[in-house]
Amino acid sequence: MIGVTRMLSNCARMTGTGPTRRGLVGAALAGAVALAGAVPAAAQTPIKFTLDWVFQGPTSPFLVALDKGYYKAEGLDVTMDPGQGSAGAVQRVATGAYDIGFADVNSLIEYNAKNAGKEILCVFMAYDFPPFGVHALKKSGIAKPADLAGKKLGAPVFDASFRLFPAFAKKTGVDAKSVQHVNLTPQLREQSLVQGTVDFISGHYFSSILDLKARGVKAEDVVSFNYSDYKMDVYGNGIIVSPALAAKPEAVTGFLRATAKAWKEVAANPALGIAAAKKRDPLIDEKLETERLDMSLRLNVLTPFVKQNGMGDVDPARFARSVKDVAEAFDLPSAPEPDKVFSAKFLPPKAERMVAP
Repeated sequence: MIGVTRMLSNCARMTGTGPTRRGLVGAALAGAVALAGAVPAAAQTPIKFTLDWVFQGPTSPFLVALDKGYYKAEGLDVTMDPGQGSAGAVQRVATGAYDIGFADVNSLIEYNAKNAGKEILCVFMAYDFPPFGVHALKKSGIAKPADLAGKKLGAPVFDASFRLFPAFAKKTGVDAKSVQHVNLTPQLREQSLVQGTVDFISGHYFSSILDLKARGVKAEDVVSFNYSDYKMDVYGNGIIVSPALAAKPEAVTGFLRATAKAWKEVAANPALGIAAAKKRDPLIDEKLETERLDMSLRLNVLTPFVKQNGMGDVDPARFARSVKDVAEAFDLPSAPEPDKVFSAKFLPPKAERMVAP
């Protein structure tokens, strides 16, 4: 800024109407403007952001916000990486390796209950309705939750639905300890079910059902137990921030404003999201990802609550109940206070969060 100030000062001392003088003034002013325009880029806040899973349609709004410069316009230099599960995303943010993450809020409840004084905050709820569940093939003979006892469960160790399985088992009377866990990478999860090396898998509904479809499995040949159908009224994924970034509220709010703007655009035109996802992963099946994105929007994001109140916030009473239910299901020593898990203070105004078309 010192160089800009001096240049403008020199301009002010240039007087006269001759063409040479006017040219000098014009050149000086142009240089000053160019330098001034470079300042915001130099002053941008670096942000490392981790997803919970691989690049797919449902999380494509983050990519749209990045590609269209919405984060940059908020003064943020965002880098984005895929993940291997929500619990892993929580750990990445908790260790300070990442500033922001997209993660299952229930994994966050568990982490915060076990790490008093080092809590991580969820600042934006994305999945108002949860997508968690376990899935099997009909030919396995699994027809009801009780049939899961003694079977092999294939799941990445950080998968949100896997982390919540003990809670589901408790609700349905299944002995979780009788279930053998087979640790799988995200890429091998559905394939292992098809090959029969595991009896059932855990995963977001829109992820597992469509990934099985991509492997030739018909929807009618899949048995799904969605946790929400068994009195697990919990929330889904949200945006979480590190304590260090929470100390920069303008940066957090800017990230949320840019994200909400992109989500609104993708909800109105899903093709934008699919194009952004394909840019990151050219091998994705566009038709499949379009279906996955549509499913997540209809079932998890654009709920009646979100259409009325805007995306990002929670119903305080429902959220408080969910914190207690999760703490009880996980056999945690105590439930963290709801305001130690979620905070609405960073949210942009409601008008900027009305994302439904």
